[in-house]
Amino acid sequence: MTASHLPYRFLVFALCLAFAGGAPARADVPAPPLDPAVAAALARVSAAELRATDERLVAFGTRSTFSEKAGSRRGVFAARAYLVDRFRRIARASRGRMTVALDTYLQPADPAKRVPRAVEISSVVATLKGDDASGRTYVISSHYDSRNSNNDDGEHDAPGADDNGSATSEVVEAARVLANVPLHATVVFACFDSEEQGLFGSAHFAKTLKDANVDVEGDFNNDIVGASVGDDGVKRDDVVRIFSEALPPATNPARVNVIGGENDSPSRELARFAKETGDAYATGLHGVLIYRADRFLRGGDHESFNAQGFAAIRFVEPVENFNHQHQDVRVENGVQYGDLLQYVDFDYLAKVTRYNVAGLATLALAPATPKVVVETKALTNDTTLTWQPIPRAARYEILRRSTTDALWTNVADAGTSTTATLKFSKDNWLFGVRAVDAEGHRSPAGYPVPVR
Repeated sequence: MTASHLPYRFLVFALCLAFAGGAPARADVPAPPLDPAVAAALARVSAAELRATDERLVAFGTRSTFSEKAGSRRGVFAARAYLVDRFRRIARASRGRMTVALDTYLQPADPAKRVPRAVEISSVVATLKGDDASGRTYVISSHYDSRNSNNDDGEHDAPGADDNGSATSEVVEAARVLANVPLHATVVFACFDSEEQGLFGSAHFAKTLKDANVDVEGDFNNDIVGASVGDDGVKRDDVVRIFSEALPPATNPARVNVIGGENDSPSRELARFAKETGDAYATGLHGVLIYRADRFLRGGDHESFNAQGFAAIRFVEPVENFNHQHQDVRVENGVQYGDLLQYVDFDYLAKVTRYNVAGLATLALAPATPKVVVETKALTNDTTLTWQPIPRAARYEILRRSTTDALWTNVADAGTSTTATLKFSKDNWLFGVRAVDAEGHRSPAGYPVPVR
């Protein structure tokens, strides 16, 4: 249908939108350049390695938090010993940059928190040191504990192949392929204990990082990422969901209502970055941004990082099958229940691993995210942005989108300047600033804070 055939009222409405700046913006944000070192790391990701790790985790019978005394061949601490050994062997390729440690503490009994007795909780943490003097840090995380229908059952089998052997295998594989890659930021590979009881392992570790003033710029949490076939029987092996919170702790909702930004938290910007980067590389996946912290009635370890004020996102397979989560292994009315290896698609898991590694490595190679302010000294129809210089930034880019757009749609080169005035109204548009190094690595966007 041509414009001459459109109803008059529609033409008037479209013209009014264009005049008001509400017309769809022209998308001219180019895809990020591909780094050969990152591409080489992605090529090293192995579905066979992922399978071998997950098979070993399942072979421990149960990894319930309450199976800690099951023995050397069964239970959560047997799995812990295996993970420590795997990371230590991987660390040999890092030329001394990777260290392995346990984050262990005693969780007191608290029936209200699904802890019927005091229990030792112990997470496995491998740290790959970057050369950035600031200590800027990124985390890729999973939980290695498992459960069956009874969350307190430390005796019977809880294979946990997908929840969360899949993501634990992914974190180990990410460490393996990145161990010999020189990085600027520090990367932490974390396998948390006691997620199923209430995010206890990650909560303890995230608070430890906060108390130590570690500059955690983001957490890529992975949980239930191995099945490409959902409960509808449809195979979807080209999609991964990315969840992110809207409002960080201590946000003032009244202020957000006035100035906007409800869709531009640090976690949202991290999610946009993960999608942009993961989609650009040959991962075999595209990310679907989900604008909520997590699924209904469920939660994940990224929320422990959010609670400490850190940016954090969660990756999840496209459609879950709840018969294969938190279930005793059994056949009932002809239906197989249980979190079994047969339901994990390791070719799909390899894609999810590549997607994570692409984003994580790029974050660790790129400059830090600028901290940006937008001036609101007077009533004007333009926008002045200012930001602090970022180490290793060769230039800066200003991103722009309509208030109703989900992704950045326009980009302008700001050169080496740390301030810019744009002939676009701050009342009608959203802005961000990212740092770009000499090799083209881009930081996530820094969303501006208004100042008078």
